[in-house]
Amino acid sequence: MGVFDFAGGIVVHITAGISALVAAIMVGKRRGYPETPMPPHNLAMALTGTGMLWVGWFGFNGGSALASNGQASMAVVVTQISPCVAAIIWSAIEWFKVGKPSALGLATGAVAGLAAITPASGNVGPVGAIAIGAVSSVLAYLAVTVLKQKFGYDDALDVVGVHGVGGLVGTILVGIFASSLFGGSGQDLDIGKQLGIQVIAAVSTAAYCGVVSFSLLKIVDGLVGLRVQEEDEYAGLDLAEHGEVGYDL
Repeated sequence: MGVFDFAGGIVVHITAGISALVAAIMVGKRRGYPETPMPPHNLAMALTGTGMLWVGWFGFNGGSALASNGQASMAVVVTQISPCVAAIIWSAIEWFKVGKPSALGLATGAVAGLAAITPASGNVGPVGAIAIGAVSSVLAYLAVTVLKQKFGYDDALDVVGVHGVGGLVGTILVGIFASSLFGGSGQDLDIGKQLGIQVIAAVSTAAYCGVVSFSLLKIVDGLVGLRVQEEDEYAGLDLAEHGEVGYDL
């Protein structure tokens, strides 16, 4: 079909997002969610992890060219631009809505921008990266803060809203911004036709992953169950499953 998915937005991020949604619904909510606040336990480590992830993404996207060439170089450039734009947009939204930006929001926006640029990285230029980063940040923010609350699923790490939505945005928008009109690599690209191809690829992948994830989780549920005992959940899985605790409180 000629689908554009340079570094795995379809096979990594849409797949992860849909599978996470199915798993979150089937496993159910954590005890106390959403009434009990459950902030990240270590924001410094979250930011450190984001930085390590970001650096690794250069190799992930740039390396998908399988050569040291102009395509690899541009993939690295847009892999920097998109998360920068997404992080700034996410922070600006928080600043506007709640009066102050957060470090967690900046990190979340950056990861959304990284997920979104992944399928497009080998085919778009800086203009496309800016657009994809901006759109992915806005839509991921809405998915995390509105969609999740509206439908009530407990996606603890926002895989659905960040990776799923980000990957979907990048997968579709590459059909536009791969065109040489926007500095992409696609000479004489039929934007309408390519958009249709990208949408078909995204929807078919989502449907496949939804069905397969549901089937596998039903098998696991029948064999060993999807949740631990209630008392183990309260005690924490470090203690219940491994006989140790991660932190001395």
